[in-house]
Amino acid sequence: MINFQFAFFRKMLNNFFLSVSTVAIAQLGILAQPSFAAPVQLKLEVYPLLNQNTTNPFQSCPTSISLNETSRPYTEGSYATDGSASLGWLAKAFKIEKSDHFSVTWVAKLQPKYRQCLASAKISQVNDEAFERHSYLRMQFANGNAYLILDMTGMRDANKFTTVILNQAVKNGNPVWSWGGSD
Repeated sequence: MINFQFAFFRKMLNNFFLSVSTVAIAQLGILAQPSFAAPVQLKLEVYPLLNQNTTNPFQSCPTSISLNETSRPYTEGSYATDGSASLGWLAKAFKIEKSDHFSVTWVAKLQPKYRQCLASAKISQVNDEAFERHSYLRMQFANGNAYLILDMTGMRDANKFTTVILNQAVKNGNPVWSWGGSD
């Protein structure tokens, strides 16, 4: 009888550990899956320069520009965001004009339709919601060129460090970037 009870108890214990192990492995599998954040659409509103030499400054400029950013999966102690701008409709191939610790500027010749545009742009919406904070992405249109500026000046992370530019490049003629900070 004791052997039967011991065997029964042992079988129950094995089944319990098997169940717990299965749940733990399943949870680890869920946790190990990459976390993909949905891309965020940034809308830059264009503001033509008030210029006496231009009859209709709104006619030669786009009204808005769309850029995309995506948060990377969480990493302990930091965060990062990847961005891209598909601007072939607006300008020829971009190149990096200048960069330093705080900012990067890409430049490209405007498409003929926009060559007369004299304007600036800043983030006005994020996913169709008003954006009232500091615009770390801006554009300028002057001398037949489009300038996209990623500027971390005045941007801070949770620990009051200036956010940093992690990557700046051109992919298929379009600006790409990454920026981040500590948390």
